[in-house]
Amino acid sequence: MDVSLTMWVATVVVLVVLIAVDFFVGGRKPHEVSLREAGIWSAIWIGLAGLFAGFLWWHSGSAPAGQFLAGWVTEKSLSVDNLFVFVLIMAKFAVPRVLQQRVLLIGVLIALVLRAVFIAAGAAVIASFSWIFFLFGAFLIWTAWKLIKEARGGDKDEEYEENKLLRSVERRFPTTDGYRGTRLTVVEGGRRLVTPMLLVILAIGTTDVLFAMDSIPAIFGLTQDAYIVFTANAFALMGLRQLYFLVGGLLDRLVHLSYGLSVILGFIGVKLLLHALHEAGVHGAPEIGTPLSLAVVVGVLAVTTATSLLSSRRTARATRATSGDEAQELSDARQR
Repeated sequence: MDVSLTMWVATVVVLVVLIAVDFFVGGRKPHEVSLREAGIWSAIWIGLAGLFAGFLWWHSGSAPAGQFLAGWVTEKSLSVDNLFVFVLIMAKFAVPRVLQQRVLLIGVLIALVLRAVFIAAGAAVIASFSWIFFLFGAFLIWTAWKLIKEARGGDKDEEYEENKLLRSVERRFPTTDGYRGTRLTVVEGGRRLVTPMLLVILAIGTTDVLFAMDSIPAIFGLTQDAYIVFTANAFALMGLRQLYFLVGGLLDRLVHLSYGLSVILGFIGVKLLLHALHEAGVHGAPEIGTPLSLAVVVGVLAVTTATSLLSSRRTARATRATSGDEAQELSDARQR
């Protein structure tokens, strides 16, 4: 896809305007986000992603539009896994509910900037070294296997551990004993202190870098166009704040999510390896097209969500039945 400098600048300007509108309309005043508000804004961001896909179709044809949709859906699905860690971070720093939306807004902006750096570096490496596809493909397949092992072993982290950056900030800068609204630093007793607000924002933003280690290679497996990679990441991340409040209560019910993500990452890993063979001159190696990639990603997510909800419903019924039996036994014992 031929993207001029003017189009890059215009895209960045539009994204900045959308972020500003999101902030001034929905996030300027700290408040608890209702399900209705989260649902409306989620629908808006999904609609905007659809409109952008339509623009790409008009501008460059169906192939870039399909690549954007496949990349956006993939990044959106992988970002759901981020929410599990975000919940742990919010609990670790005891973030008041009225401040959580501001934390997520700034944290996601930091993540978007850091991902842009990752994308630029990835595009430069791919342009210079085609063999990097072998490395990306192998890494994604290894990540998929790791996700399956963690899912089968129930290895979900129950507590968030601070990274080196946060520990360094806490050692070098004194911290207040509580939040001071949305302020990041305050002057108290003649000293400049950082607030927990700054620490939790850094935690959200820098933690996303770890997730970018698999999501960026994954989307480069669907398209090597840096413009599409960047915009797909931008639209997926900018709707992440609303998704946090919309599905936060459903996260524990998505019990098969890790299996679904592992299948998606493994599929893209195989796609990358086949593409690497083709680039290396093995012309008999098949290429997996964008329509099939999009169908696999959407299909796996649909099946995973359905089986997760069914499994959670059966577990809830079994728990209620067990509780009812225990209550009946206790009642019988009292009567005796």
